Amino acid sequence: MPGQVHKHHRIARVLADEIRAGVHTDGSRLPGEHALTQRFGVSRTTLRQALQVLGEEGLISTHAGIGSFVTFDGTPLDNRLGWTRALAEQGTELTTETLRFEEVTDQELAAELGLTSSRFIALDRVRRLANGQGVSLEHSRIPATGDLSGLPERGLDGGSLSRALITAGRITDSGEGLVSVRGLDAAEAAVLHRSPGESFLRLTQVYRAADCSVTEQVTSLLDPARFELHVRSGRGGQL
Repeated sequence: MPGQVHKHHRIARVLADEIRAGVHTDGSRLPGEHALTQRFGVSRTTLRQALQVLGEEGLISTHAGIGSFVTFDGTPLDNRLGWTRALAEQGTELTTETLRFEEVTDQELAAELGLTSSRFIALDRVRRLANGQGVSLEHSRIPATGDLSGLPERGLDGGSLSRALITAGRITDSGEGLVSVRGLDAAEAAVLHRSPGESFLRLTQVYRAADCSVTEQVTSLLDPARFELHVRSGRGGQL
């Protein structure tokens, strides 16, 4: 694992230097994954770790051929950066409050996801406007395996769960989700400083690595006055 981390940071540094030097101009496509893995002599997993680092630095964005993305006040939120970073970079003044960050046992979720272990890292966060009103309530569940075990005790670097997953080699390759609309229950309304029964978007997503293992399951309650879910189709790539 330490070798992988060293490799993907080295690759990211080389590509970042090339982008800043104008070798890969803003808006142009990087070479494809096959060409880059051949160039650097690494696996696709290591390369994708490097690309996610570049995404965190705002140097590239990736577009799935078929997929969806969430916007806040019309601006797309980049899942690779994590919403905290993405919102901050677009100048949105939201505060993020962590409600829960601990390892838990959830046999029902493990059965639903087809996992043999029922140990998860639970991270619950609410995002608020300056007046204290909540606009999102997110429940993240990450299998507590490998280098992620004990993460709550170590804490998040800069508050970024996305960065912790990248460092642990848990690279998201695909995802699927379900969106619905429902009223807030009393507990959710109290946390969000809203009225019980108020309609919110409910977005449940499961993210998987290239080997189809689960990297994260997230259930989000989103204020429909601020958030929208966009669905797209067609071809895409790294920019």
